[in-house]
Amino acid sequence: PLLSPGYKSTVARAPRHPLVYLPQRLTEITGPLLGEGRLGALDHDLTRQHDGEPQGQRIIVHGRVRDGDGRPVPHTLVEIWQANAAGRYRDARDTWPAPLDPHFEGVGRALTDDQGRYRFITVQPGAYPWRNHDNAWRPAHIHFSLFGRAFTQRLVTQMYFPGDPLFFQDPIFNSVRDPKARERMIARYDHASTAPEWALAYEFDIVLRGRESTPFEDEDDDE
Repeated sequence: PLLSPGYKSTVARAPRHPLVYLPQRLTEITGPLLGEGRLGALDHDLTRQHDGEPQGQRIIVHGRVRDGDGRPVPHTLVEIWQANAAGRYRDARDTWPAPLDPHFEGVGRALTDDQGRYRFITVQPGAYPWRNHDNAWRPAHIHFSLFGRAFTQRLVTQMYFPGDPLFFQDPIFNSVRDPKARERMIARYDHASTAPEWALAYEFDIVLRGRESTPFEDEDDDE
């Protein structure tokens, strides 16, 4: 629900009136498109965007983007952002005393291929405190943003890691009330896709709509 009282910032920003349908207009069809030319060679690899390597456990995060009928969604832009291995974002608003990593920005993007597949290389993010409630800690997570062919077509979700001990007290995770839907936000450890002696791997499929859709959130969320 857009209004989840346990997640305090929704109280201030949740709509208080019925939503109004806005028909698609010409500017939404003819605006800037997202394509291969907007990607850098290392945008998908967050461990090679600086002169040195970032601290932390390297991980491969991969999966497929599918529609409600199970068909792949090709050539859609997938963006991620995350905290570093110590649980800190490279953001002026993040001031808790965990170290910043000079070799890690925490931002990446990739286009899905013809089969709807994407792949990122990054580091395992750390948990971090936030002031939503007493002794509040966010579980380790990676934010995902999915664009269609224009900036007006955007969905945002979060990927969590299996077995995290902080799920029980996280109001963002638990604002998804259906237990099966919550499970669809948890990545699967994928031993077959690990890089021996180099990186662990997690699989995270994203379904855009339908009964098996991945829960999506308010795109203004920056936690």
